[in-house]
Amino acid sequence: MIELPEAECLSRQLTGTIGGKKIAGVVAGLSPHKFAWYHGDPKDYDALLRSKIINTAVARGGMVEVRIGDAVALFSDGTALRFHTRDEQRPKKHQLLIEFEDGTAISASVQMYGGLWCFKEGEFHNPYYDSARGKPSPLSDEFDEAYFDSLISSGEVQKLSAKAFLATEQRMPGLGNGVLQDILHNARIHPRRTIATLTDDERKALFQSVKSTLKEMTAQGGRDTTSDLFGKPGGYVTKLSQNTVDKPCPICGGTIIKQSYMGGSIYFCDGCQKV
Repeated sequence: MIELPEAECLSRQLTGTIGGKKIAGVVAGLSPHKFAWYHGDPKDYDALLRSKIINTAVARGGMVEVRIGDAVALFSDGTALRFHTRDEQRPKKHQLLIEFEDGTAISASVQMYGGLWCFKEGEFHNPYYDSARGKPSPLSDEFDEAYFDSLISSGEVQKLSAKAFLATEQRMPGLGNGVLQDILHNARIHPRRTIATLTDDERKALFQSVKSTLKEMTAQGGRDTTSDLFGKPGGYVTKLSQNTVDKPCPICGGTIIKQSYMGGSIYFCDGCQKV
């Protein structure tokens, strides 16, 4: 699933791979999907994008924004993007296919759920998109310790668990349930730990881990549990994920545990992450 490191990686790959290409045609909605979300009628996407040129792509939290002339194609978490060479067979099932005049293409396929929104600049509003554009990225200098303190010191946050603080309400756009596992592990904080119980040193450690862990994940092209534009897994080897359950913790040798929590899964070390 796309989170901030993967969105950053995909945006760089898209800019470098399809930047400057002219769109020959668009197919949207070929394979019906109950949880594929479009803006307006997907049948209008071809008229909106045909003959326009790809400008650049940028990460908006956990979303990928592709700027195309006066239009935008926006892809959310849950959407797999793939580049296809001139002679490569296109996937039989997809929710969006953009063909270029040089014979190459990109496809987008929704996994469990995902947005494939194409629209003219300024004509689309989504709370996650607007939040990501309006708040500083955890990878930016603007996201400093003072800003983090303003988030974690809020009265409404004190009763939340560490997982809820990091992954809900888009407090930190693009930081979701996937990346938070290693963030909390590096900070030695259990996902169920209540924010009010954290010491000043633990709060500082959590801030530093948000910055350093996301920076490392991004620098290595995303996590090994996700795939990039070319179908290759990211280079960052996750410490806590479905790949490491029941294995020894790389820090203390404890066991990596998986539990259900808040409608999803959490992973933690039973040795160095105590509730």
